[in-house]
Amino acid sequence: MPAARLPEFWLRRLGIVLTVPAALIISAIALFPQPQSAKAQNPGDGRALTVRADIQEANQQTGVVTARGNVQLFYPARQIQATAAQAQYFTKERRIVLTGNVYILQQGNSIRGEQVVYLIDEGRFIAQPQPNRQVESIYIISDPNPSTQLPGTSAPRPPQR
Repeated sequence: MPAARLPEFWLRRLGIVLTVPAALIISAIALFPQPQSAKAQNPGDGRALTVRADIQEANQQTGVVTARGNVQLFYPARQIQATAAQAQYFTKERRIVLTGNVYILQQGNSIRGEQVVYLIDEGRFIAQPQPNRQVESIYIISDPNPSTQLPGTSAPRPPQR
């Protein structure tokens, strides 16, 4: 039946049926807060913490950002590069927890362990090994008087005349 032949009662009813859902949708949009525009961090400003991983999730309520799978972490402000199976950044405590075959490199120094906690405000690492294993650290030590002598060997003697 063409619209011109529909009784006026049905036309009004159809108009109300179509108007009510539209009004509900518009009011729902007005009631829910709109997301605020996010400011992008400039990686060159030294404060950016870059995390790459297979999966990442962030919980705004707890302030915890979790990255899983082939995690790569770059923190240029502290000259830190790290890899792990998982990383969690606790924004409220300003703490990073790396777990699973962790390797961290900072200014030529390195640390390996099963879990490493980095306390950002203290600039301190706390490392734990796998069961029945040890944590390994390699530190670059500047020595004003370098020696070519290896541990456990004696210094070469000057030639006799």
